Amino acid sequence: MRARPRPGGLAEAPGLFELTSQPAAGVLGADGHRARMRTRLLTAGPDALADHEMLEMVLFLALPRRDTKPIARLLLTRFGSFEAVISADPARLLAVDGVGEAGAAALKLVQGASLRLLRDTVRAQPIMSDWNKLLDYLIAGLAHERNEQARVLFLDVKNRLIADEVQNRGSVSQTMVYPREIMRRALELNASAIVLVHNHPSGDPTASKDDLTMTKDVQRAGAALSISVIDHLIIAGTRWVSFRREGWL
Repeated sequence: MRARPRPGGLAEAPGLFELTSQPAAGVLGADGHRARMRTRLLTAGPDALADHEMLEMVLFLALPRRDTKPIARLLLTRFGSFEAVISADPARLLAVDGVGEAGAAALKLVQGASLRLLRDTVRAQPIMSDWNKLLDYLIAGLAHERNEQARVLFLDVKNRLIADEVQNRGSVSQTMVYPREIMRRALELNASAIVLVHNHPSGDPTASKDDLTMTKDVQRAGAALSISVIDHLIIAGTRWVSFRREGWL
């Protein structure tokens, strides 16, 4: 029996739709590649994956129908490192072709999970007992910020972290800190001490005269309420300055 011609002159061959409904060979290959990466991750651990593979895996969870390898490589080319990618502003991530809202959200979720793990490590003991863990946490959160950000770490009587809160965000070169607002919040949290933190997007951690003046103002406000200013840290990329170590507190 001859196949009945379809409109337009094409014959409807037996099995045609079954064949065209199957995934393309490239899709099957991508699935195999993803399965191999999952196996490597689960058997050998995260260190078995290169940076672009780690990004690729994060993205294909959010973008299951896309080939995420070129997107991952484009992100690394654009931002320079895995850390810089996940720390980038959402708007900058969305500007990269193929990322989309789902991809940007997945990348920011990775950053949020990383910071939460670091914060929980800091929270587990008095911050003065392991200064390096505190610096790792602060650098992870501030090293790639493009604008200046003022934060305060509120501590209990044993110098354990109660809360880490952003007090203000400013321009590339300046932000404003209000001692009265800091002390009001410290009283609300029943904090006994604080650590001031801000970043210098310029990459230079040198303290300015305004930084020194603001620190003294906060210190005076705290002294009236028996709230100690343990330190003021300036984070500039991976470089930092401690007012306490410099003898300014």
